[in-house]
Amino acid sequence: MISLKVASIVGARPNFVKLAPISKELRKEFEEIIIHTGQHYDYDMNKIFFDELGIPEPNYHLNVGSGAQGVQTAKMMVRIENILLTEKPDFVLAFGDTNSTLAGALAAVKMHIKIGHIEAGLRSYNKKMPEEINRILTDHCSDLLFCPTKTAVKNLDKEGITNGVYFTGDVMVDALSDFIEFAENNTDILNQLELNAKEYYLATIHRAENTDDKVRLEQIVDALCQIQNVVFPCHPRTEKYLKQYGLWRKLIKHVRVIEPLGYLDMLMIVKNANKILTDSGGVQKEAYILKVPCITLREETEWVETVDDGWNVLVGADKGLIVENAMEFNPSSKSQSGVFGYENTSENIVKILLSCNVDQA
Repeated sequence: MISLKVASIVGARPNFVKLAPISKELRKEFEEIIIHTGQHYDYDMNKIFFDELGIPEPNYHLNVGSGAQGVQTAKMMVRIENILLTEKPDFVLAFGDTNSTLAGALAAVKMHIKIGHIEAGLRSYNKKMPEEINRILTDHCSDLLFCPTKTAVKNLDKEGITNGVYFTGDVMVDALSDFIEFAENNTDILNQLELNAKEYYLATIHRAENTDDKVRLEQIVDALCQIQNVVFPCHPRTEKYLKQYGLWRKLIKHVRVIEPLGYLDMLMIVKNANKILTDSGGVQKEAYILKVPCITLREETEWVETVDDGWNVLVGADKGLIVENAMEFNPSSKSQSGVFGYENTSENIVKILLSCNVDQA
């Protein structure tokens, strides 16, 4: 029996988390090569995520680094195309909605290589977000679309995409299932930071719509300064804008700003927070799965199910709404609807890949 080859393309932290459970299952049935674009950092700087998540060493490190959207995506496409020409994979797997996702999909589709999109069908319906463009284009390039929710399936149907669409559940459920107990037994981050469970708020801010807009960022900072006991792992790009806009000194006077955390430490900080304030799609979802109330600093979300289920509220960058919900928001019900499915999503995806004839997928 000839082993099929799959190329998994990743480049940013959210991709790594999704890759971890998928790679473990893939390697039981396929030959996998991992292409790390280095979208945010070079491999040496984010090797901690690979080590903590047990992801095999990437076969290729492209070290593209940050840059303008078009330049970054183009660089990745050129380098990915050269690798695909050499490796000749049967499938390319694209994860999520980063520039690495889109670059991998565009390089593969032009070479007539079959594409599987993990986390397909998400829509915020805000095309000002680069991630929204990445999602739409990747979905329309893909042959196999692995949807984390039933809403995602419906979104694709609205756009005329019905072939190769599968409701698989969300690989993040697998990732959290795999790593939460390990994190509890192998990290001491709460003690290191002298934090008591459920007595602090966790804040994360990194999206351009907030960091690049002085008015929005100032509103968010003012709100965080008014809320007591906020812990803020600060993204380097966010720190740059906070200093550029003259907000840094005020923030660090009232908010506990810390360095970005590894995945396991971050899991523990998320799980034990009283509430979370974030503009991150991944953190919204982790908060929901770990049953932590979430306040989202955006006007819309691709994870509408978390709002519909009563565990997430959208407040934008409105200082008053942020403070009010930090004080008063609580889930409408202690139960959840299981909108992201349950465990074994990664196993289901690999079964689908196995069952699809490469020439007809």
